[in-house]
Amino acid sequence: MRATQDADLTLLTGFGEEEKFVGPLLEKFQGRRGDARAFALAHRVLALRAGNGKDIDVSLGALPFEIAMLRRATPFKFAPGIILPTCSAEDLFVMKAFAARPLDWIDAEGIAVRQAGALNKRYILRHLSDLCLLKETPEILDRARHLLEEPS
Repeated sequence: MRATQDADLTLLTGFGEEEKFVGPLLEKFQGRRGDARAFALAHRVLALRAGNGKDIDVSLGALPFEIAMLRRATPFKFAPGIILPTCSAEDLFVMKAFAARPLDWIDAEGIAVRQAGALNKRYILRHLSDLCLLKETPEILDRARHLLEEPS
């Protein structure tokens, strides 16, 4: 994970309801881009900055994988009175690999190393394969398979 402890969140908005969520979030948080609203509506990621200077990426969820991921999420107590649902290591790996940005690949590799032997690779590859078909990016699946290989 990144040393800055920035946040990556998924907000289940569905398709066509994104503005109902993007507008209020931009009223409470600073956008990290001058075109934060337009970018979020076009790319389904709202790039925000919290008052403490930390970056927050809010994915606008609507895909079947995202819905299922949120149903599987488990509560985690971050601080007294602050309990948020968190995804499984497998779901986090899928999201990081699918995003496929350089820092996401570093995060995915870290998950694979920390969870060595404990990850459900079949689950990861099934869901990532479906997403890569949508994005037409088989190279993501190839790189993910490589990261998930057990050292011999």
